[in-house]
Amino acid sequence: MRLSRIISLAAALLVTAAAQADAPERVVSMNLCTDQLAMMLAAEGQLVSVSAIAADPLSSPMHAEAAAYPQNRGGAEEIYLLQPDLVLAGVWSDPATVSMLRRLGIEVAQLDTADSLAEVSERVAEMGRILGREAQAQTLIRRFETDLEALAGPHEGPRAAFYYPNGYTLGRGTLGHDLLTHAGFTHVVEELGRDASGRVALELLAVAAPDMIIGTEPYPGASRSEEILRHPALRALVETAHGTVSGPDWVCGTPHVVRALAGLAQDRAAIQAGQ
Repeated sequence: MRLSRIISLAAALLVTAAAQADAPERVVSMNLCTDQLAMMLAAEGQLVSVSAIAADPLSSPMHAEAAAYPQNRGGAEEIYLLQPDLVLAGVWSDPATVSMLRRLGIEVAQLDTADSLAEVSERVAEMGRILGREAQAQTLIRRFETDLEALAGPHEGPRAAFYYPNGYTLGRGTLGHDLLTHAGFTHVVEELGRDASGRVALELLAVAAPDMIIGTEPYPGASRSEEILRHPALRALVETAHGTVSGPDWVCGTPHVVRALAGLAQDRAAIQAGQ
């Protein structure tokens, strides 16, 4: 083996050893998206608790894996009693809780949301650095980006729109928009000139007449916000369009979005086949 190769390997081993030495030993996650990244990357015994929502099958693609961890409800007191040396939170996590934990001397790492497919790799790499699991993160990123390339669809395919409770839809600059366009769909909001997410009148949706409408699974119990989803005009529109739902794989910018892309590829094929 050449001397330069030996030196490179030795340097890599030293970097890895240093990262492992500095890695947190007791990690608590209080955010659904950090839950998933941590469960994917943490070393055995490193992650000691995830948020309660991680076990919700309507929100979490890793609800089965989450059952193996004690759950927390994001309260500063309960998290403090878990004696973590690091807490994982999102940028929108309760600021009072984050502030209290920091005042108690506990390190809190806040990760931003991923609003594009490119940012998924960034979040994975960031979590790898935080946990001292850089090598594992790079392996996950390579697999994700390979899958992403394989699932790229043609440009300007079938027209699709999101329509959620309260008539809410996703605009450009969102992960949902990026998923749609990467899978080969045309996002109807581009025709409407909508850059921001927000409410869209049902009349505008009906006039746009998309080829596919993406909804969501309703939560148990009645909700006035869901009344618009039972409107006769929307039902008539759905009868002529392809309907699907954005499930847990869509919620966070993690490698699980690959499964959402695979589902979209199937939807596109069904529409183009006239099914």
